[in-house]
Amino acid sequence: MTASTARLHAGFWAIALAFLTAMAFSTVPTPLYPLYMARDGFSTFTVTVVFAVYAAGVVISLLLAGHVSDRIGRKRVLLPALGLELIAAVLFLTSTALPVLLVARFLTGLGVGMITATATAHLQELHAAHRPGASRHRFEVVSTAANSGGLGLGTLAAGLIAQLGYAPLRTPYAVFFILLVISILAVALTPETVPPQAEKYRYRPQRIGVPGDRRTYLAAATGAVASFAVFGVFTSLAPAFVAGTLHHPSRLLAGAVVFAVFGSAAVAQSVTGGLSAAARTTLGLLVQGGGILILVLGMHTASLTLFLLGGIAAGAGAGVLFKAALGSVAASAAPSERGAALAGLFLIAYLGLGLPAIGLGIASQIVAAVTVMTWFAAVLVLLLAVVALLSFGHRVRPAAAAQVR
Repeated sequence: MTASTARLHAGFWAIALAFLTAMAFSTVPTPLYPLYMARDGFSTFTVTVVFAVYAAGVVISLLLAGHVSDRIGRKRVLLPALGLELIAAVLFLTSTALPVLLVARFLTGLGVGMITATATAHLQELHAAHRPGASRHRFEVVSTAANSGGLGLGTLAAGLIAQLGYAPLRTPYAVFFILLVISILAVALTPETVPPQAEKYRYRPQRIGVPGDRRTYLAAATGAVASFAVFGVFTSLAPAFVAGTLHHPSRLLAGAVVFAVFGSAAVAQSVTGGLSAAARTTLGLLVQGGGILILVLGMHTASLTLFLLGGIAAGAGAGVLFKAALGSVAASAAPSERGAALAGLFLIAYLGLGLPAIGLGIASQIVAAVTVMTWFAAVLVLLLAVVALLSFGHRVRPAAAAQVR
């Protein structure tokens, strides 16, 4: 292995580590929300607002900076983004006051929005440079594990540290502060994969567009909303429900529940890579729909086992369905409008992450949590039915037309 090849190999894993750490840090507060509620009297609605501020930060960042690394370089976006997360970690360490939490979560969202697309592109380019002509399998598995797996790992690590360590509202952030510093150093030593641009860069916000095949895009967008709604609800409200309604206050258990949901999504995305987009859509719809029904049954019977099984199935289905949505949009959009189409899909997906959580937080102030989640499940199943109708009608129309001829 030459020195250049060794640098590319080390750089690939350095970016993977930074990506994993950044995504994990974004979910560290999840198992800690019940502690904030007990300490400072936060309501469920307050927790959903804190979560929604994070989602807003991601959306703004995707619009304003998600595409910039294509022109100015991957490291020149990743390093400031990791710096934003480092500042957020300092804020979490210094205060538990609501205004500070809101600022910290917003900065975290800004960082994540910058990192997600940039780190994925950097991994792909480092993989291609290190292994020219090789299969994309390593890149796809590692990027999926860093993204979806990192989201789950953050909750598990924070729950474990809070359960076993001193100062549960400080120690998890201290640990991730150190990991973020290490990540920044690792990225700084990684080779840049975007060559310098000859012409002067004129910045413009990311353009959002819809490709010519609007039916495909509508199906994908609806599927993305349904998928991210599951992730949003588990990230914002599930720990409080487990601690309150199901009477299991363990921080480790709260983190493990969310980890199981995101972990199942990451595993399902990895093992279904060989399926066609149509097969992934069908599988995602069935598994997510079935998981939601089991989840609601577990809530009505106050069964942690059923709740967890339903969450795992719903997470796996949501992961597969979102991967199918990404694939269908990328395939249907022309190369010149693919970036705009995918940016629009991510924007819609993150709206699906935040808005349902806010709605559930408001509704939970009026009626019981079980009733609210039952309504949510009904709406989600309806969305899945819409995805099925759009996808099925789109696929069978050419065959039907051929029979008429």
